[in-house]
Amino acid sequence: MTSLRHLFLLGRPLGPLYGLAMRLRAALYSADVFTRQSMPVAVISVGNLVLGGSGKTPMVRYLAEFLLAMGLRPAIVSRGYGGTMRERAAVVSDGRSLFLSPQQGGDEPSMLARALPQVPVIIGRRRVHPCRLAIDRLNANVLILDDGFQHLAVRRNLDLVLFDGSTLAGDGRVFPAGILREPISALCRADAVVLTGITASNREGAEDFAALVRRRYPALPVFSVSLARPSLRLEGDASPQSGPFFAFCGIANPDRFSDTLRSMGLIPSGTLNLPDHVRYSPELLAEICARATACGATWLLTTAKDAVKLHDLPCSLPLGIIEITLASTPQFDLFLGQRLQDILGTAH
Repeated sequence: MTSLRHLFLLGRPLGPLYGLAMRLRAALYSADVFTRQSMPVAVISVGNLVLGGSGKTPMVRYLAEFLLAMGLRPAIVSRGYGGTMRERAAVVSDGRSLFLSPQQGGDEPSMLARALPQVPVIIGRRRVHPCRLAIDRLNANVLILDDGFQHLAVRRNLDLVLFDGSTLAGDGRVFPAGILREPISALCRADAVVLTGITASNREGAEDFAALVRRRYPALPVFSVSLARPSLRLEGDASPQSGPFFAFCGIANPDRFSDTLRSMGLIPSGTLNLPDHVRYSPELLAEICARATACGATWLLTTAKDAVKLHDLPCSLPLGIIEITLASTPQFDLFLGQRLQDILGTAH
């Protein structure tokens, strides 16, 4: 974190220039100087303004399940960040079978494909190509763009912008001077703001931020949602463990994993934080097991994002996985249902 603050300090003179460039880019798309592709089905974007995590993956999963419950055929379209595939469009899952490994398709797409076996997941650097594949070959009648707010080349019917309840908008500076991907004024493109991961400790700050957004954008709905109580499952035939455990993860914000464990009353005997999107190997997993054994742990605990990359690797210790899902509110569900009815009634 200290090195990141140093980076932001060094980048402070460039932040306004980058912010200006992002405003100009958005204006050129809005004026149709840059081409925007329309899809023949409804498109929902889940994105954020902040570098790092904001609860997008749980929200994408929640939306997919919401759409399935409405009798629709959703497909998830992702960039496939961290994966090795370079095709214009590649199918991680067709809603029946998995075709790509996490190394090929990326961590989050693979995790979503396993969590949503009925929902196709397609990746591609330019979203227009996987969007068309999902419609033409996989018969999707609604698309969910994962991390799509800055991807303006595909027109969307609903833009949800997420902020983590703890980090919010940081100090309001644009990268490389701060954590914002583009200026906060980009919220003028949003259809709703959703504050995620609301807890007792961050609720007051989140409410102040929500009030600020409402004052600046009176017509923009702002919702607050929390994460459902995390659940622990054990991989394979492992039995529930009560002995000491070793926690490890490779995610953008490892402190969030630590906070989750504390909220569950779980105290590890040792921890290891790895780089985001780390590629696991038998050697790395063996090293993790050795570290765990050295500190007296009898089992391992990690995130669902990490676990999806460990399925085919030999592991000498039982593996526990923390599952995170979204706990919505009646207000957000009502908004979502009404907007979807409007969208689906006008989608062509």
